[in-house]
Amino acid sequence: MKPAPATEVSATRKFKLVIAYDGLGYEGWQVQKIGTGVQELVEAALKKLFPSTPRLHSSSRTDTGVHALGMVAHFEVPVSEARMNARRLLLAINAHLPDDIRVLAASPASAKFHARFDANGKQYRYAVWNHPAMNPLLRKSAWHVTRRLDSAAMRAAAKLFVGKHNFQSFSANSGYKAETTIRTVTRCDLKKSGALWTFIIEGDGFLYKMCRGIVGTIVQVGLGKFPPAEIKAMLEQSDRRVAGMSAPAHGLVLWKVFYERRAR
Repeated sequence: MKPAPATEVSATRKFKLVIAYDGLGYEGWQVQKIGTGVQELVEAALKKLFPSTPRLHSSSRTDTGVHALGMVAHFEVPVSEARMNARRLLLAINAHLPDDIRVLAASPASAKFHARFDANGKQYRYAVWNHPAMNPLLRKSAWHVTRRLDSAAMRAAAKLFVGKHNFQSFSANSGYKAETTIRTVTRCDLKKSGALWTFIIEGDGFLYKMCRGIVGTIVQVGLGKFPPAEIKAMLEQSDRRVAGMSAPAHGLVLWKVFYERRAR
């Protein structure tokens, strides 16, 4: 009598999603014990489409109230369930999501692709409205700073964040110990259009509330609380108490996640 053949592992198919959301109504991206995370709602939408109830693996986490335009995530389903093309998949997922969460792109991904581990950089943008009166159209997506900002001082401070540094002074306590607090910031630019300032920060990775710590400190430089040169000492001391404030969450957007060509 011949032995029964070994059970074969079911073949699967992987999909990459680019997700945008208004973070004001959510406790960040990840599934939460208390409150609702964006991930939970996207997974609930996938559950309605795929009996295998796929789990999302994301490129990043965002904090409570932070927005995203370019969050990347992937999921995997058995080939037997992968019957929709990418366009239909995008429409089907969005049909089960609230208006403040949208899948902007859906595409097949290689079996080796991983949204988190293949990412080699991220871009965040932060909006500041610098005017005595707030623009009502930006009240949910920009920090209102009423006093005039010194643009030369802020630009000088921003340049000092570029490079490989210990960013502990600009991050908050996440509740767990990071392996390292050293990160490389490759870009820290400030763009001005009328009363609207846009901070563009790119790097290989970011600590908890690090972008908000950088923006808050640069704004305080612009208000005259710190001289630009003090940024160097803040970085060297590795102590959150020596740096400036954290900017409010609602001005921050995860704008883009970068991948090598091989990971697409």
